[in-house]
Amino acid sequence: MAEPPPVVSRLDDPAVEPRLARLDALLSQLEQTPGRTAELALEAVELLTEVYGEALARVTDLAAGNPGALDPLTGDELLRHLLLLHRIHPDPLDRRVARAVDDLRPQLRAQGAEIALLGVENEVARISLAARSCGGGGAALRDLVRQQVLTFAPELSAVDVVAPAPVPALIPVTTLWQRPEPPDAPATAAVTPDAPATVAVEPGVTATSKVAVTGGVPATGAVARAAGPLASGGPA
Repeated sequence: MAEPPPVVSRLDDPAVEPRLARLDALLSQLEQTPGRTAELALEAVELLTEVYGEALARVTDLAAGNPGALDPLTGDELLRHLLLLHRIHPDPLDRRVARAVDDLRPQLRAQGAEIALLGVENEVARISLAARSCGGGGAALRDLVRQQVLTFAPELSAVDVVAPAPVPALIPVTTLWQRPEPPDAPATAAVTPDAPATVAVEPGVTATSKVAVTGGVPATGAVARAAGPLASGGPA
């Protein structure tokens, strides 16, 4: 009876992270170590990395023919790191930057900040960040955004994190109720209640009559006719 294959121990993301850090430290030590042995060790690592990169590229080529198969690959943190390391990530630059911004949005909202991608041009990403905190807190959030975006798109030459554009001032509600004057309309004078109305009767002669007029109603020809007897010296 055939024995079952041995169970391969798997590593979750928390277990992978310290191993990657340890690998970087060991490679740094090898680079600083003189002698032929260190040179051979580094060459072996480079060749192994190149072969593994080619194997991963063939996996992505096979997955490209299956709709939806690439999303789980690019969504996995470790695979995304390796795809970027070998420069074989299937997503274009702008899509990866947009994904970095989307992944950051819930975390930033929990801290009272809003983020939006303004665009990617000439290997420069422009990102809008509105944060409540000022000074050191805002600077820390900007550094977090830059680090996250560069993790998804290391080929960027810069990540510009800017404040959002100011919101245009609101139109006062009272202005919405004001009716515009029609073009070429004759000018009229508003007369207040119980205010004296001065009406031109003849050239150079004016007559003043205390006429009760509804507030805001202009003095018209009817008012001028009512003032006529006063101008001629007749009875009121």
